[in-house]
Amino acid sequence: MHDALIADLTGSKGTIRSLINQELPLLRDHLLRLDAESRRDRFNGFADEGFIDRYAKKCGGDGTIIIAFFAEDGSVHAAAELHQPDLHFDSLPEIAFSVESHLRRKGIGSILFKQLMEVARSLGYEKLRITTGSQNQAMRALANKFGAHLTFRQGESTGTIDLVQQDDVAPEAAARAIDIPGGAANALIAFNQACWSLFLRMSGFNRAA
Repeated sequence: MHDALIADLTGSKGTIRSLINQELPLLRDHLLRLDAESRRDRFNGFADEGFIDRYAKKCGGDGTIIIAFFAEDGSVHAAAELHQPDLHFDSLPEIAFSVESHLRRKGIGSILFKQLMEVARSLGYEKLRITTGSQNQAMRALANKFGAHLTFRQGESTGTIDLVQQDDVAPEAAARAIDIPGGAANALIAFNQACWSLFLRMSGFNRAA
């Protein structure tokens, strides 16, 4: 998304685009800059420097898609994450968000949320799951804005977002908006399909009756 448009929408100069694996240290630095309350809300509990370092590295190896707000100096100050579903039949892709305090209430979270939904839709997902701490009012409000139905259990708010009911966005438009490399979406779909195929073969579900 163009810098001028971001500045016009949010009042903050910067760029919103996908984050590549080589830039994962920028995600780690962003998460480490979160204040104690924001970090607790993001991870629904205590997260020290070692945990965040391991978390950022893990995102580089499990297919997580990250859309970030880059300041003019190249640092990341807000991020939206799309975590791929596991191989359980009822598993859904999960989303997570973090915005540093000086950028809140500027609309950046809403832009990231919308971009992430567009990418998820372009990958063929119909629903997303969101989980946040029950005290994270900002995240709950953002989720509700985009149609999430949250329930409370054991200190967590968990809900789903139905992408089918959201406004349709062309996949190629979503890719252009956040600068996703041309073959990345297709490669990720192929990877997920291969994992499911292997799982089904091992489980015997594709055998003749």
